[in-house]
Amino acid sequence: MFGLTNDSGGTNAIELLKNDHRMVEDLFKQYEDIKEGAEDEAKEELVAQICDALTVHAQIEEAIFYPAARQALQQEEGQDLLDEAAVEHQTLKDIIGRLEMAPTSDPLYDAGVKVLSEYVKHHVREEENELFPKVRSSDMDLQAIGEQLAEMKKRLEGGQSRTSRNGSRGRQAQRERESGDERRSSH
Repeated sequence: MFGLTNDSGGTNAIELLKNDHRMVEDLFKQYEDIKEGAEDEAKEELVAQICDALTVHAQIEEAIFYPAARQALQQEEGQDLLDEAAVEHQTLKDIIGRLEMAPTSDPLYDAGVKVLSEYVKHHVREEENELFPKVRSSDMDLQAIGEQLAEMKKRLEGGQSRTSRNGSRGRQAQRERESGDERRSSH
């Protein structure tokens, strides 16, 4: 994995999550660079990569990192940040679901990607500037949690057909239905 290990050979949870953040930021930058002149398929593939990365990231945070952080921060401030993060994740999932089902020809497609990007930036800022410092100063075993995150991430990325692939299939099916409708109406 790219840069997910530290010198002692283990995976640090916060560094793994921050690396995910940087990767998604880069994908959003790529989208901004190509959105004006790119073919629909190129845009769709990049958005599928973004949606996949965000979906896996949210799953590992929700299943492993947030529960561990909740336990580590029991008596400290931070519970409200975890509650907000859970709500933000649901909103991100809603936006992702809409993007996955929308054709790239939708006049609001680029706006949807932009809103997702801005929402992710906000979420990342809160995690990195508020939640991560609290977790770092807690007694959470960042190495052990990092290893669990890395293992789950590897499993989730390992060839499973995830939602954005379903979204791509949904858009493909929509195009096929539309072309079928055109054929029927021309007979």
